[in-house]
Amino acid sequence: MQYTGLSEITGDEPATYANVGTNDGIASYQTVESYINRIKAQGQDTEIDVFDGLSHGFGLGEGTVADGWIENAIDFWERNT
Repeated sequence: MQYTGLSEITGDEPATYANVGTNDGIASYQTVESYINRIKAQGQDTEIDVFDGLSHGFGLGEGTVADGWIENAIDFWERNT
């Protein structure tokens, strides 16, 4: 999950991986963290990578602090399939 503005937790959410930068002006990292923590509180596996200083739209993160996030996501997805 990236760039979510979702706020309602139904208890039916799947295992969820998310990532976000701390300078994202569209999707606040605090909001995304809160959403992920609420899914985790419902008993689902979750993981979030928060990248210091990155703004919205860092793509694969090559050459940034987010470099390698896709491998983290793949590991998470493989554990949860």
